Amino acid sequence: MMNNPDTLSTVSPEAQQHSDALKEIIKTQIYSQAGSIPFSDYMQACLYTPGYGYYSAGSHKLGKYGDFTTAPEISHFFGYSIATHIHDVLVQLTKKQILEFGAGSGQLAADIMTYLKSQHQLPEYYFILEISADLRQRQRAYLQQHIPELMDRFIWLDSLPEKFEGVIVANEVCDAMPVNLIKIKDNELFERHVGWNNNAFAWQDRAITKADLQKQAERIQSFISTEYYETEINLTAQQWLQTTAQSLKAGAIFIIDYGYSFTEFYREEREQGTLCCYFRHQINDDPFFLPGLQDITTHTEFSTLADIALEQDMDVAGFHEQSDFLIAGDITSIAAKCHSEMTSADWLQQSAALKQLLMPGQMGQQFKVLSLIKNINSLPRLSVSDRRYQL
Repeated sequence: MMNNPDTLSTVSPEAQQHSDALKEIIKTQIYSQAGSIPFSDYMQACLYTPGYGYYSAGSHKLGKYGDFTTAPEISHFFGYSIATHIHDVLVQLTKKQILEFGAGSGQLAADIMTYLKSQHQLPEYYFILEISADLRQRQRAYLQQHIPELMDRFIWLDSLPEKFEGVIVANEVCDAMPVNLIKIKDNELFERHVGWNNNAFAWQDRAITKADLQKQAERIQSFISTEYYETEINLTAQQWLQTTAQSLKAGAIFIIDYGYSFTEFYREEREQGTLCCYFRHQINDDPFFLPGLQDITTHTEFSTLADIALEQDMDVAGFHEQSDFLIAGDITSIAAKCHSEMTSADWLQQSAALKQLLMPGQMGQQFKVLSLIKNINSLPRLSVSDRRYQL
């Protein structure tokens, strides 16, 4: 059951002014586009408008005092396990490099580098492609505090390299990409737009104008027999992977996110889609609530991403539930080795964190990992509990 935004905590006058200013920016955009904009444009504005968008402003997003907590913040063991899989790729490459999209607090980067250092397999460079200037500053500060001796290996990028050899990590990246919303009503297809009515944002339904969106919407419609159905199509993630796969000359891409295969994502019972919003660790289903102050997110549909990878001459090396991927990355062995160095209180805390990362009812099953490789040998670890048959 999602919370009603009206029951959520009030915000400071400064925060309200910030949100109101973004509303005015979006309202101007709506008026300039004949009265409505696709939801994807609205979501883009809410999350990424310079100085005002959720990921572009200076508020805390991650951890206890933010709006949500990601796996790297839960336990160092998450990053150590990811590093084990990265190690298997780097040993096959002449250029040993890592590129992380959207590095959040910087903790995943720190944990990966810490573990690879312990295995004497440090990459020459660890690139971070981060569009948020605020998060870049936080990442630099975190890495400087925790692994200052490795700072010379970190390079922040403004764009994807044309040619890259190494490992690309995208942890909770696709879920933050703007999505197109479609609606099926009485066997007719519409794209959901956002307009402005009675001094508030309002839904408007328009004919689909993009050919690729129409084609994918028609495919979904063929599976749906109900009179009313709403869902998302993430064209942005599809375009991102296509570009990223073209950039990668040799190595691997690990995409980690909560989501489903195509048939599971577009189940008839999932008639309201997966769109949801996070504000102060509370979930709601109103994307018009406090624009710029709350996260807007959707689940990832992995089957189409796998198809795109194949079109770009990549191999789908594995599709796993997060728990299986982390176990294949020796997370339990790593935790056991660290146990002797911990106090009882610390170990109790880490045990709880491991349960959160691995248990079926929590992140272990909700999150999936799509592993893609190009011009390297297969990765034996990924044969364990592989679910590519579900794609």
